[in-house]
Amino acid sequence: MVKKIRNDAIFKKPSTEKNKVSKKEIKIFNENKKNEYKSFYKFSIASVILIFSFFLLPSIVKYFDDNFVKNKTIVNVSKKNFELILNKQNNKIGELEDKSSNLENIFNDIDVFSSDEENTNTSRLSASTIEQLYQDTNYNLKTVKETKLVNIGNNLDHLPKEMKSIENIKKRKNLFIQIVLPLIIEENTKIKLDRKKLFVILNKNNNTTSEIEWLRKKIKQYGVANNDLSTLKIRMDEIPVSLAIAQAAKETGWGTSRFAQKGNALFGQWTWSGDGIKPAGADSNSTHKVASFKVLKASVKAYQRNLNTHSSYKKFRKERAIQRDNSENLNSLELVKYLDKYAETGVEYTKILSKIIIQNSLIEFDDVKILPTSKKLKNLI
Repeated sequence: MVKKIRNDAIFKKPSTEKNKVSKKEIKIFNENKKNEYKSFYKFSIASVILIFSFFLLPSIVKYFDDNFVKNKTIVNVSKKNFELILNKQNNKIGELEDKSSNLENIFNDIDVFSSDEENTNTSRLSASTIEQLYQDTNYNLKTVKETKLVNIGNNLDHLPKEMKSIENIKKRKNLFIQIVLPLIIEENTKIKLDRKKLFVILNKNNNTTSEIEWLRKKIKQYGVANNDLSTLKIRMDEIPVSLAIAQAAKETGWGTSRFAQKGNALFGQWTWSGDGIKPAGADSNSTHKVASFKVLKASVKAYQRNLNTHSSYKKFRKERAIQRDNSENLNSLELVKYLDKYAETGVEYTKILSKIIIQNSLIEFDDVKILPTSKKLKNLI
């Protein structure tokens, strides 16, 4: 009889300890899976947030610019050593500050044309003569808008007497704009060239005596106290052409007012001491007059000096400086909001100016330049 030998190794039950290890591994595996899902979700959410941030960033920046840019402080970054040199050049500079800061003598040079007066034609031309002159020289507003150039050789010293008798309103407006446009652009060009020279001087480490003398003259001209070069930079700037034309049109009734006809007063500026014309409806106790000028050019010059120096237009100049910081172009429809102190009607006055600018498409003249008479002048402007 064959004896059966039982092989316990074959029939032995699987080890329970081994089973326990397997369950543990499954648990760890499941936990790892959960962690991987969590990481994936976190990564996905972070990615979505990051993508939306890139999309929203320009809008956020624009919001802060629109709401907080006007609180920006305009800092004078001119070289300190230049200011020291300027102060040392004139020990009496303190007296100059006192006189210039109150603007008493700010317009003394307005009506005195040393070089310009030799070239002025003080005779008053008729409207028909002016129109023929413009035709002969191919000067019309359509061409100006297309070429963005105007010939300041067309400058006139007086408005024609027949302005009021021109019944066609569009024709009267066009003639008025043709007369004042080159005058405004010429004065703006002078300021523009002065402004360029100012920045060249301020960016130099060493300056000549003539440069320092020129700067001292401009400090006095713009009524700047304490040699404040940042104030000078803010004040020495152009007035948008569209804004100047609109104010001239409003103040003169498109060239028909008594002040414009008799006193070459384009902007209705008051004076208490100089030459002027007494307003017809003024009180008997009032001492002010509307300033009169020898030629139209002097009126434009006085107007620009007024906006660039008088304390009533400080906010106007600050807004203009902010616009300069943000872009090279000046926005007349924004700047006009800060001229509410120019007339007694306040805000209503600024609204009327805005309508004049828009209805007559005056912004199209803002980028017009003078026709250069030389290559040197072309490079400068």
